[in-house]
Amino acid sequence: MDIKNLILKRLKEKGEVRSSEIVEATGYSRVYINRYFKELREEGILFQIGKANKAKYIPATEEIISKERKSINKVHRILNSINLHEDEVFNSIKRHSGIVESLNSNASGIVEYAFTEMLNNAIEHSRSKRIEIIIEKKMSNIIFEVRDWGMGIFNNIMSKKGLGSEMEAIQDLLKGKQTTAPAYHSGEGIFFTSRIGDILTIQSSNKKLIFDNLIEDIFIKDIKNTPGTRVLFSVNLNPRRDIKKIFNRYSDNNYEFSRTEVAIKLYAGNVNYISRSQARRVLIGLENFKTIVLDFKEIDTVGQAFADEIFRVWKIKNPGVNIIFENVNENVLFMIKRALSKE
Repeated sequence: MDIKNLILKRLKEKGEVRSSEIVEATGYSRVYINRYFKELREEGILFQIGKANKAKYIPATEEIISKERKSINKVHRILNSINLHEDEVFNSIKRHSGIVESLNSNASGIVEYAFTEMLNNAIEHSRSKRIEIIIEKKMSNIIFEVRDWGMGIFNNIMSKKGLGSEMEAIQDLLKGKQTTAPAYHSGEGIFFTSRIGDILTIQSSNKKLIFDNLIEDIFIKDIKNTPGTRVLFSVNLNPRRDIKKIFNRYSDNNYEFSRTEVAIKLYAGNVNYISRSQARRVLIGLENFKTIVLDFKEIDTVGQAFADEIFRVWKIKNPGVNIIFENVNENVLFMIKRALSKE
């Protein structure tokens, strides 16, 4: 039986063909039949739409391929993490779907950066054998999810840095330039991804970290235990933020990641008074930056020791770091000015 001719005949009759149809018609196994589909793809005669058992094949003409690709607005795959490369996954999504097609350069750049950075984190850090990805273009936005079943991002940070709680791990993560693999990563991925989109959510263990740029705030919620790490990202098709401006905002003239922002409320817990030891936790790792912005939003007051530790003691040790404060009320400002007067 001439399998290739049978495939091409079905293709001519219907405009598309699936391997299951040929399996049913011939009685041969799917593995055997797929060899012929592979040969026809490699010869440039067929183009594959979809993956595995859901795949269909169409004539490999530019017009038909373009039309079919544009109609595919959702991709869902379970990937083997061994020898997996995030750029190859994203390029495959671009080739086989219309998800990023027709996006402006800013939106396309945001989606590519965020997706590849979050997938790379799962590949390099999770120790998970499989990674699930979902990416979809909707009416007004693009969303994606990267899910692994590894040790979990917060547990990984706790283990590598000797931290005592998930909250401490989150605090460490938020600063940027903090990574559990410094030989391979700069620690910039989550920092910038959290700022270029509309919403970024990271779930792991018993915590959910939410970056909501629509209202310009960060939240931490307690959740039921989540094995591994689940990352969800959303951005409008016409983004509110410009990726180049975001990179420039946190970089110096040499394009080095040199500026970070710290939300003080995430270190305060349920009390208003913040101690010297809490101040030291805020400052860990910040000596690596040239400028740090301390955000006192929702902080009613701070202790004298807290202000003194940051604005006098730490500043003396790190004279090259510029400290900027914002969203301070008169109580907080009084303590900061008092510390500054002792320099």
